[in-house]
Amino acid sequence: MYSNEELVGKIIQDIESDLTDEEIIHLLLEEKVASSKVYNASETNSFGQKAADSLAAFVGSWKFISIFVFCLIAWMLINILALATPFDPYPFILLNLVLSCVAAIQAPLIMMSQNRQEQKDRLRAENDYKVNLKSEIVVEDLHKKIDLLMENQALLIRMMESSKTPSNEEEPRE
Repeated sequence: MYSNEELVGKIIQDIESDLTDEEIIHLLLEEKVASSKVYNASETNSFGQKAADSLAAFVGSWKFISIFVFCLIAWMLINILALATPFDPYPFILLNLVLSCVAAIQAPLIMMSQNRQEQKDRLRAENDYKVNLKSEIVVEDLHKKIDLLMENQALLIRMMESSKTPSNEEEPRE
């Protein structure tokens, strides 16, 4: 199986050696243009990339939002309702510090995951473009063939009609 670059090179080389359009189309049809590297990219990810993807998937879920809101409310209730000495009295300075640290760690990981998603989207778009281009070429070739068949059919019909003259036609017998 050729890579896309090798296939294009072969087609260009064969065009220079008077390859017919039909042979070029068959070269395109024989080779698969779509790539599975987009879908198999997760197998080659590093630990950090997998962690960033997992974290972004979790942080973007309702489960995370529910747990986070529950923890915030629990933290505040424990510190407000604690009759003895609360570990983080009201204005919750320690809670603000914790939230700032979470945001400082979470933001770069989410950005890494978004960059990776953008890279996957770019590969998918490139793959779709190649498949669409090949399909367009094949459809255009089929369109030309159908036009040629219709022209040949019209020519045959004209030839059949011209061969039918009144003297050649048999009269119906009674």
